[in-house]
Amino acid sequence: MLWLWISLGVLLLLLLALLVHDLTQRRHAILHNFPIIGHFRYLLEAIGPELRQYIVTDNDEERPFSRDQRRWVYASSKRENNYFGFGTDNDIEHASNYLILKHAAFPLIKPEPGEPGHDPNYRLPCAKVMGAHRGRARAFRPDSLVYVSGMSYGSLGSAAVEALNRGCQIAGALQNTGEGGLSDHHRHGGDLILQIGTAYFGVRDAAGRFSLERLVETVQGTPEIRALEIKLSQGGKPGLGGLLPGSKVTPEIARVRGVEPGKTCHSPAGHREFHDADSLLDFIERLAAATGLPVGIKSAVGEMPFWVDLARLSATTGRAPDFIVIDGGEGGTGAGPLVYTDHVALPFKLGFTRVYREFTRQGLHDKIVFVGSGKLGFPIDALFACALGCDLIAVAREAMLAIGCIQAQRCHTGHCPAGIATHNRWLMAGLEPTLKAARLANYLVSLRMEMLKLCHTCGVEHPDLISPDHFEILDDRFGFSTVESVFGLDQPLPRPTPDAFERARMLMNGTIPA
Repeated sequence: MLWLWISLGVLLLLLLALLVHDLTQRRHAILHNFPIIGHFRYLLEAIGPELRQYIVTDNDEERPFSRDQRRWVYASSKRENNYFGFGTDNDIEHASNYLILKHAAFPLIKPEPGEPGHDPNYRLPCAKVMGAHRGRARAFRPDSLVYVSGMSYGSLGSAAVEALNRGCQIAGALQNTGEGGLSDHHRHGGDLILQIGTAYFGVRDAAGRFSLERLVETVQGTPEIRALEIKLSQGGKPGLGGLLPGSKVTPEIARVRGVEPGKTCHSPAGHREFHDADSLLDFIERLAAATGLPVGIKSAVGEMPFWVDLARLSATTGRAPDFIVIDGGEGGTGAGPLVYTDHVALPFKLGFTRVYREFTRQGLHDKIVFVGSGKLGFPIDALFACALGCDLIAVAREAMLAIGCIQAQRCHTGHCPAGIATHNRWLMAGLEPTLKAARLANYLVSLRMEMLKLCHTCGVEHPDLISPDHFEILDDRFGFSTVESVFGLDQPLPRPTPDAFERARMLMNGTIPA
C-alpha cells in the first residue's frame, strides 16, 4: 500500500505544479482561466482531425468558421507552419459557387526571405488616398489594405481592446473603435477610425444628442484618429438597436460612452441627426468641415432606393462620403436575435455588387474608397472582394481568433472562456495584451503576405489589379460562370486601366508618397 500512497502523493504534487504553472503563465488564456482541465482542450484539438474523420464533422463543415479556417488563423498568428498536407479535401467538382483563381503562365518573381529586397512585413498599402476626392485637410493613404473592423469596448473587454490596438500598431493597420466610443484601451499607438453609432456614444451631450463640440474635442486630443465612420447598420443585426445591460455598464464604460453607471444603455435602430441620403450627406460634410478628417459610412445592404439616391446625390451635389463600408449579412455581432443574424440583410457579395454598381454608373467607383466586411479575413475571400471593387478589407472575428477566440459562441453571455468578450476579471486575466498583440500582427502580416503571393501568381503587383477576369465561379454540374452573370450585373465591372498598373508598381516600390 505504501507505493500507492507514494504514487498518489507524486500525482498530487504534479497536479499542483501544473496548477501553479497554468495560473502564472500568460501565453494561453484558456489554461489560465481553466487550469489543468484546459489542457484537455488542446489535446482534443490535436486529435480533432482524427475524431472528426471517423465520428463527427469534416474540416469544412463547422460554422461560422471551419476548422481549416481556424487552424490557418491560429498557426499564422503563432508564426507556426500554416501549410496543409496531402492536397485539398474540398470537393471542387461538385461544390456550388466554388471560387477558382486563374494563375498566370509567367508569375511575378519576388525576393524570398533572406534575399535582398525582401519585405518581412509584406507592406500592402491602399491604392487610393482616403479623402482625396473631396479634398479633406487630413486625407491619407491607409498603410495596410487589411484592418480591424469595429468592435466596441463594452462588447469586448479592456485586455482584448488593448491587444487589438497594440497589434494594429505593430502591423501598421487601422483599428475601428466600434460604436462604444474611444477608451483608454484604444490609446496604445495604433491608428484609429472613430465610429459614430446611433447612440453617439462618446460624442454626445447630457441629453444623449450628438455633440459636434465633443467630437472636435475628441479628435483634437487624439491624433491617432485618422477617419470618422458613421454606422448606419451592421450585417449581424441591421435595422435593430443595441443594448448593453446595466450589469456591464461599469463606471469606466459609462465614462467612455457618456451614460450613467449601472444603467442599461440602448442604441436606437436609426440616427436622429439625419433621415435620408440628402441629410446624411449634409451630416458627412459637417463632420468633415469641423475635423478635416475623411468621413465615411458603414452599412449592411437591404433596400436599394437609398443607395441609388446616395450615388446620384454624391455625383451631382458636391457632397460625398470618403469611404463606404459594406457589411455582409454573414457578418458577426456580440449578440443578436437569431432571425436577424440568419435572415436580415444581403450577404456581402450580393450586397456589395449592387451598391458598387450604382456608384459605377455615376462614375464614382474610382473616387470613393470601398471597404468589404463579413468573413473576408482569408486570402481567397479578401482577394475576391478586391476583384469585385474593394479597396480595403475589414476583419473582426478573424482578429478575435488571432488573439485567442475558440469560437465558443458565448459572446452574449459575458462568460467568454478566452477572456475576449467579457469583463470578468478572472477570465480577462488570462489574456496578456502584449502577447496577443503580437499574434494579431502576425495574422495581419500573414494575410497580406498570402494576398500578395496570390497577386504575384496572377502576374500582378497589387490586389487593386485583380479583376473579375482572374476568377471563375464553378457550379456543381461541371460548369462555370463569370462574375457579372452570377451577380446579375447589366454592365461589366470596371477593369484596371494602364495607369492603374503603373500606379501599383510605384506604390509597391515606395515611389508614391503616403
